Amino acid sequence: MARPSLLDIKRFFRAASQGRHSESRASGKLAGRVIGLGHALLSERGEVSGARLAKDAVAAYRALDPDGLRVFFDLLVEQFSPDPEEVERCASAYRDEPSQANLIALQHAVEPPRQELFRRLNMAPGGTGVLVDMRGWLLNEIGANPQWTGIEADLAHLLASWFNRGFLVLQRIDWRTPALVLEKLIHYEAVHQIQGWDDLHRRLDTDRRCYAFFHPALPDEPLIFIEVAFTRGMSASVQSLLETDSPLVEAESANCAIFYSITSCQAGLRGVSFGNLLIKQVAEDLGREFPNLKTFATLSPIPGFRNWLTETAPEHPALLPILERFDGPDWHTTGAATSDLQPELTRLCAYYLLYAKNGHHEPLDTVERFHLGNGARLERINWLGDTSPAGLLRSAGMMVNYVYHLGDVERNHEAYAREHRVVAARRIEAAARESLLGPRSERQPATDR
Repeated sequence: MARPSLLDIKRFFRAASQGRHSESRASGKLAGRVIGLGHALLSERGEVSGARLAKDAVAAYRALDPDGLRVFFDLLVEQFSPDPEEVERCASAYRDEPSQANLIALQHAVEPPRQELFRRLNMAPGGTGVLVDMRGWLLNEIGANPQWTGIEADLAHLLASWFNRGFLVLQRIDWRTPALVLEKLIHYEAVHQIQGWDDLHRRLDTDRRCYAFFHPALPDEPLIFIEVAFTRGMSASVQSLLETDSPLVEAESANCAIFYSITSCQAGLRGVSFGNLLIKQVAEDLGREFPNLKTFATLSPIPGFRNWLTETAPEHPALLPILERFDGPDWHTTGAATSDLQPELTRLCAYYLLYAKNGHHEPLDTVERFHLGNGARLERINWLGDTSPAGLLRSAGMMVNYVYHLGDVERNHEAYAREHRVVAARRIEAAARESLLGPRSERQPATDR
């Protein structure tokens, strides 16, 4: 093959550059078409033929590639933001005369036109799902594009209204549920991966329950789902629950409902809270159906524990020997796992849950924040509760039981919401005091009396 000349190389790069520019122009042109349809949708013509225009706009938006999406959102900021002069004028009028009429005018002025555009796009078939996906894409890209923050806030505001509890439908998922939904459970499960249909079948057996919230606009899309196991006594190991050949437990003889997995399915609904509503309603429904159930508890991961140990060790050299002992992949199968490593690692985990903070006053651990915010109590730390590769990596194999006493949920929630109090069993506080790091008296958590 002949060696390309310098002229050939220049022609190649010129053609490639022209191709990229051509693709960029095409993306920008399609984004401009979506914007044009948006203007038409907000015009008088849009009032007459809104559904058709919304359908066309949604179809054009779905055809945008990443470059086109960036152009679209930039144009959305440029052309569908509030008019600063109008906002200033209405704010001055309200400041001079704080009447209801001036307040309404100010509220109208500060609402971005794109909010009304989103409402009208929602008229299109599948429009709600597109807006959810739109916010999901924004959340991934907004770090590098802070100019889109207002768009994300507008979508968050609307979606929080459209997906409030009054519109949600709680459904039990079982083996008779349409395969389309069951496949999505396998796809979405984020805590303990579902290993195919046999695994899913076991999770939906007679001693298990699975519930999900759905929205009428997304009938085949679970928003969040929770998996429950009926047990005798509070489970300490998730592997015993996940084994496909584990023995069935008669639901009528069980005294404990273990919430062992809860998964949010829609990235675009991040920050729209469903989990607290789901846990409470499922616990209440199960309590009515099975009066023998006396304990409602989670078996939860501690996703930040191992990273925290690694980051804390340079400041506390006494931790280094601990880290070295569970550094290999099979450390939990050695004799050291049942000797002095178990009590010390458990004590450090207790310290982490009670005293490690995220820079403010809240616990560092995300799962802990979720359950304490919902009114649960930190009940028990379980040594080697999850020996899967993921469990060993994120939590050093540790798991936690958070208990939901329905009579105490509101009181615990208020204690956490107002004071960030970690409501915990006394034995966890005692373990934290005995850890290598010791207690911090200025941050005493709440413990059971």
